[in-house]
Amino acid sequence: MYRKNFIASLMVICIILFSLISCSANNESSKSSTVEIDGSSTVFPISMAAAEIFRETHPEIQIPVGISGTGGGFKRFTVGEIPINNASRPIKDQEVKDATENGIDFIELTVAFDGLSVIVNKSNDWVDCLTVEELHKVWDQGSNINNWNQIRPSFPDVDMNLYGPGTDSGTFDYFTEVINGQEGRTRSDYTPSEDDNVLVLGVSGDKGAMGYFGYAYYVENIKRLKLLGIDDGNGCVMPSEASINDGTYSPLSRPLFIYVNTSEILRKEVYEFVKFYLENGQMLANEGGFVALPQSMYDDGLSAIANNQ
Repeated sequence: MYRKNFIASLMVICIILFSLISCSANNESSKSSTVEIDGSSTVFPISMAAAEIFRETHPEIQIPVGISGTGGGFKRFTVGEIPINNASRPIKDQEVKDATENGIDFIELTVAFDGLSVIVNKSNDWVDCLTVEELHKVWDQGSNINNWNQIRPSFPDVDMNLYGPGTDSGTFDYFTEVINGQEGRTRSDYTPSEDDNVLVLGVSGDKGAMGYFGYAYYVENIKRLKLLGIDDGNGCVMPSEASINDGTYSPLSRPLFIYVNTSEILRKEVYEFVKFYLENGQMLANEGGFVALPQSMYDDGLSAIANNQ
């Protein structure tokens, strides 16, 4: 009787141990076949295109791409939750500190150039260009401008509703710094979203609307929105591939990045995906409506990841 009970107990223990080992193996297998990306909604189209094309020849690898915003992505990246973060601004000092404290080393890779686009409703027929100073007056902290005729007396008496990225967005950080003189400085009474599609819907459905986001999202929705030129004191300039690339679309031109955890590059699937991303960088940027880098910059990125193998 004792022997039977002992054998039965031993079998139960073996089953439990087998289950634990199996679960652990499954978790490791799941991790090894997944390359998760999060972060900037602006960079999302490039990384999403890279993921879709890469998986045509590597269907066994899952590559989910999130859009929690640059800051939201860095919150996960700096604690090791994700191997790659899309970013529409450089990493902040505090984020570097957080990564260091958590033992995370990383590589910054520039993947494209972008220009922030100021957009209005398609039916807006009274404005084609705004100055940097006018944008500042509209978007600055404490601004009470809520009608178009408060910007210029020649503009009509039309209520103005504002749409823009949320505070976790790198686009928000960049815009507020160059337009309002301080990162994060902005009026609070606007409709925010890290999802640029929400902003498109808002502006396209509101005659008095004004908003801003990355140039690629305007290109994607060109039939639904009107694009404004920006005058930084040297005349009005429309954002385009040429003006973004040569810097004449000032001050709203900027680089876009992906950040890669260096320890994750040791995983073959992460290395192969990032290598594919950079080898096809110009095509991916152009397809997404962004301005591609010179090939030499992608080559520098390839050398950087190869040195971490």
